Parts: sequence; C-alpha cells; structure tokens
Amino acid sequence: MMESWVRFSAQSQAKERVFRAAQYACTLLGYTLQRGGARAELLNTIKQLEAHMSLTRKLMRLGNSAEALEAAKRSVHLSDCVLRLCITVAHLNRAMYFACDNVLWAGKTGLLPELDQNKWSQRSFRYYLFALILNLTRDVYEIHLLMERESRSSAAKSVGSSPSPLTPSPEMGGEFPLTPSPSSALSPLPMISAGLNKQLQLLITVLRSNPPLLLDLLKNLCDVFIPLDRLGLYPTGSGFVGACGLTSSVLSILTIVHPWLKLKP
Repeated sequence: MMESWVRFSAQSQAKERVFRAAQYACTLLGYTLQRGGARAELLNTIKQLEAHMSLTRKLMRLGNSAEALEAAKRSVHLSDCVLRLCITVAHLNRAMYFACDNVLWAGKTGLLPELDQNKWSQRSFRYYLFALILNLTRDVYEIHLLMERESRSSAAKSVGSSPSPLTPSPEMGGEFPLTPSPSSALSPLPMISAGLNKQLQLLITVLRSNPPLLLDLLKNLCDVFIPLDRLGLYPTGSGFVGACGLTSSVLSILTIVHPWLKLKP
C-alpha cells in the first residue's frame, strides 16, 4: 500500500513544484511592488495569493513522509558509507519536515485550532535546514571524488605522454637547478595562485561534465537561504528569499521534465 501511495505522490510532485514557483514568484513580486510604492490593496492581494499557494502546496504534500521514508530505506543499502549517511539522514529529516508540515496544514485549516503554528513552523524549517545541509555535504563530497578522479586521469595522461627531446635530463647531460631562484623562494604567492587556478579549472571541468550534480548544487544553495531566513539565523529579506525560491523551483521542474538531470542515487 505504501508503494502505491508513493507512486500517487510522485504524480503530484510536478504540480507542487509549479505551485511552489508561483508562490515564490508572488513573494518576489510583492517585494518589488512594495519597493516601487504600490497601493496597499494590491500588496494585500499578492500576499493573500501567496498564502493560498502555500496552503495548496501543504495539501499536496500530505503523506510525503511515506515517500521520504521509502527513499531512506533504499539509500541504506548504498555501498559508499559517506553517501549512505548523508542521503539516509537527509531523507529522514525530510520525513520529519513533511510530518510537521502536515500538522501545520491542519492548524491553518482549522482542524487543530489550538495549534501553536509559529512553533510548528519553526520546527519544520529546522528539519528542512538539516536536510539541505546534508544534501550540500553530499554534493561537496561527490565533487571532491570527481575532482580526485579527474586529477588522477590528467596525471596519468601526462605521465603516459613522451617527454620533449629539448627537456634536459641526466642521461643527456642536462643539469637541474638544485635550489629555487630567489624570486620564487621569497614569493610563494605565484605558486599558490597557480594551484588555486588549477583547482578552479578542475572544478569547472567536473561541474560542466556533470549537469545533474551542478543543478543539485545550485538548487540546494538557493534553497538553504529560505530556512536560514525563516529561522532568523541569516535574515536576507523577502526579495532575496523569493528569488532563491523561484530559481530552485525552476531547477526542480527541469529535473522532472528531463529526468536525466536528476542526481542519482
């Protein structure tokens, strides 16, 4: 029965993403209109529309905890211990976030009139933040693995290539400098700059060749500012939150329209 519910929930995921994009578009629009000195009636209309979008999304997410728990059960069997830990605990935090969100929906609809909505909202955003931090940790770990693999591959190619005949070697009677030049000994900054530039090029190469990882990283980086703002840990304002939420929603829709862009597992 749980598998049937998961399949049904997956069908509504695209609609929920569209409503999420509309909700944060309203947030960004309201901020822009407020800065432009719009009438109070128009601002109230935008805020009410945003609230309706949020409530609709909460209704669509009813039962998503079951989907998150199923995903956690699947990720337990991953061979890589770091990925297993990050993905499993992230799914468990998502399950708790959805559970708190369901309780919050019941409070907003009047089913639980005595519910402390602010307390449950803070609790849900806390679980959401933990899940996003683990997702970002997973992204950084995968980038690190791919950069190491790319570095080893480049080193193997350079070793396999034949040396230039003009390069001095002991067999040819050439001499290597035994001590570095005074300029390089006194100024390590060029070496540090060259190393950083090499790592940056390596990072760009890895992300360019792995669009799913790049999209997941960008989506999580945008999303993480939302709970940070809501919890008061790093206030950024409704305009920035709206822009981040809209961007991450569009990226999520892309992964649904083009499944090959979704990071696996």
